[in-house]
Amino acid sequence: MAVQLTRRGALSLLLFLTPAVTPTWYAGSGYYPDESYNEVYAEEVPQAPALDYRVPRWCYTLNIQDGEATCYSPRGGNYHSSLGTRCELSCDRGFRLIGRRSVQCLPSRRWSGTAYCRQMRCHALPFITSGTYTCTNGVLLDSRCDYSCSSGYHLEGDRSRICMEDGRWSGGEPVCVDIDPPKIRCPHSREKMAEPEKLTARVYWDPPLVKDSADGTITRVTLRGPEPGSHFPEGEHVIRYTAYDQAYNRASCKFIVKVQVRRCPTLKPPQHGYLTCTSAGDNYGAICEYHCDGGYERQGTPSRVCQSSRQWSGSPPICAPMKINVNVNSAAGLLDQFYEKRRLLIISAPDPSNRYYKMQISMLQQSICGLDLRHVTIIELVGQPPQEVGRIREQQLSASIIEELRQFQHLTRSYFNMVLIDKQGIDRERYMEPVTPEEIFTFIDDYLLSNQELTQRQMQRDICE
Repeated sequence: MAVQLTRRGALSLLLFLTPAVTPTWYAGSGYYPDESYNEVYAEEVPQAPALDYRVPRWCYTLNIQDGEATCYSPRGGNYHSSLGTRCELSCDRGFRLIGRRSVQCLPSRRWSGTAYCRQMRCHALPFITSGTYTCTNGVLLDSRCDYSCSSGYHLEGDRSRICMEDGRWSGGEPVCVDIDPPKIRCPHSREKMAEPEKLTARVYWDPPLVKDSADGTITRVTLRGPEPGSHFPEGEHVIRYTAYDQAYNRASCKFIVKVQVRRCPTLKPPQHGYLTCTSAGDNYGAICEYHCDGGYERQGTPSRVCQSSRQWSGSPPICAPMKINVNVNSAAGLLDQFYEKRRLLIISAPDPSNRYYKMQISMLQQSICGLDLRHVTIIELVGQPPQEVGRIREQQLSASIIEELRQFQHLTRSYFNMVLIDKQGIDRERYMEPVTPEEIFTFIDDYLLSNQELTQRQMQRDICE
């Protein structure tokens, strides 16, 4: 057997075999049969390239998009991809290097690593409540986003944010705050006249107009003052409304309700009399009635009304001294003249020289003012028939009237006796001996005075002093 070495792109082993001999195939041995020439070749083993540092472009030239490769070669500055060259990789501003920062040209004609430049981005900014933002260049480097708020809101915090090189936004997220108060408009001020016989006026108005400058939500509206439809007394009244929004901002408005009362000139009471009036006594619709003191009679209109023209109706009456008609047919006719006007103190004595009678008359004569103040008229029945005398002041009574009075009031001629009759003609107190005027006055003041008389007594307390 002969062995011949030939060169066929790489080292091959040529074996000559006799036809009678069948070559043996070993799977995986690296050998294979050549049927044409009956040859077996050894598998070619790639040969490592010969290392040559002088070759300028041993590795492919580095070209990094949006970046730069700074290379240092053993052969000098003109060699950028020769064997052994080391390159530092960097990216342009706004880009970030992904991969190896430094690579070297290897004997395998490849660089020791890969890298690329990726554009830098910040995360998308979230929207803010009741506001928005606009950006100059989206989420890219140096993009500036300016914030603004909806109408009625104010920005608190950073007004703008910038995308920085580290991929974060400058500053912090601002907020839109509702600090504007609501808009509120009250009704116009109004003036109204009081109703007849009243010192008040009922006033109505519409609720205020309220609007929130932000989200339009008004949480509550408060009123300080009377409600619409209330009765307002005379004078000026301030009505104030306050509105609140969801952010607790508030706004107020006010208006004035003025109530006027038509008033007539103040009436003066008549001499020897007094007035009783409804309402305030001088307002539109008020009615004033004229009254006379005991012993006086009203002459003229009994009442007057305050009119819308601010003038009183009619003319004032006068109080004239009461005229007692003693020329009547009966005692009842005499007493009727005093009904609801005067009280009567009827004194009966057996004769003018009666000691009790003289004492009583003497005390009463010194207290005429107090008797008139309490509307008391004295009737004297003195003596025995036919010389019996009956009189009211200077007016003489007839014998028949004297007899009827004695019978009506059960007054005896045998001894001193006295009876006090009220304005309704009722026997209220009897006396069997003289009493001081003070005792009579105390009894009248405590038990017989009407409410109106009590008021008059308080006003005239010192009139007789």
